[in-house]
Amino acid sequence: MTADAQAWSRLLVLHARVEQELSKALHRKHGLGLSEYRALGKLTESPKSGMRMQDLAEAIGLNQSSVSRMVGRLEDAGLTFRDICEDDRRGVYSVITIEGHKRYADAEPTYLDVLATALAKAESDPDLASAVAALRSA
Repeated sequence: MTADAQAWSRLLVLHARVEQELSKALHRKHGLGLSEYRALGKLTESPKSGMRMQDLAEAIGLNQSSVSRMVGRLEDAGLTFRDICEDDRRGVYSVITIEGHKRYADAEPTYLDVLATALAKAESDPDLASAVAALRSA
């Protein structure tokens, strides 16, 4: 295996371990999936508290179909609602609600704590220490 392939493999293992820990904690403590948490974060950061669905999909790394289903779950939970784009009636926005802002704010400390813990745990693994170091120095 080449050095690039080994580095990539370590990064994938690190990613999988951290994502698993984040996903479990967010679901258990806040009833959110990891993609839902990230979507709420992007909507929170947005100047108008909303984004076109296609832009949201790109921002969190999901395809359009997956984002539509995820936004449906967020709407059912009262965390977002859909709105029509004023400039282009074909465009649909996902807009975060007050409850969505609150759920995101409640979940953020959990996300940050679990992320720090998962990275520290991975850093103690000799196979992953260099991947964590590279991530933290970037």
